[in-house]
Amino acid sequence: AVLRRAKDFGNCDGRRVYTKTSIMLGLGETAEEVLRTMRDLREADVDVLTFGQYLRPTERHLAVVEYVTPEQFDYFRREGEAMGFRYVASGPLVRSSYKAGELFLAAMMDEDDERDAEQQQQQQQQQRGGEVEERALGRRSSDNLDNRTPAAVAAEAREQRPQPQWNPELSVKAQ
Repeated sequence: AVLRRAKDFGNCDGRRVYTKTSIMLGLGETAEEVLRTMRDLREADVDVLTFGQYLRPTERHLAVVEYVTPEQFDYFRREGEAMGFRYVASGPLVRSSYKAGELFLAAMMDEDDERDAEQQQQQQQQQRGGEVEERALGRRSSDNLDNRTPAAVAAEAREQRPQPQWNPELSVKAQ
């Protein structure tokens, strides 16, 4: 519910919000429990999902119940991709590090900005076609349509995008 609300809240003012979450495997979960969780995450429109092997940090922490095989990790990756996650990282050493996914997310955001710019340009070209018809019929229309290329629009969108900031107060240290 929190991930869905975060996405809805961010999208309400016209910004695109990407959500990411991680699942640590090896604590006794069943494949059906993992798949049900993945379906719930897709229903919440989560974009990025990572799977890693739970490793017991100290004797005071929960013991590892099972070491997940590479084939099982690959199965969950394929299932996640089939469910429509934008990106799934799945492997025994995958971690939910902020920096680990940053480059991928930046590339995904750039790709979305370029696609939006291309769609905007196509809409403007359709408008221009309508304006030609209006002029032929003697009607007035605006001539101040955007003539920038999709790449220029996408570059401007990247420059205006807020840069993520690391907040040390939100970091959690293992005890």
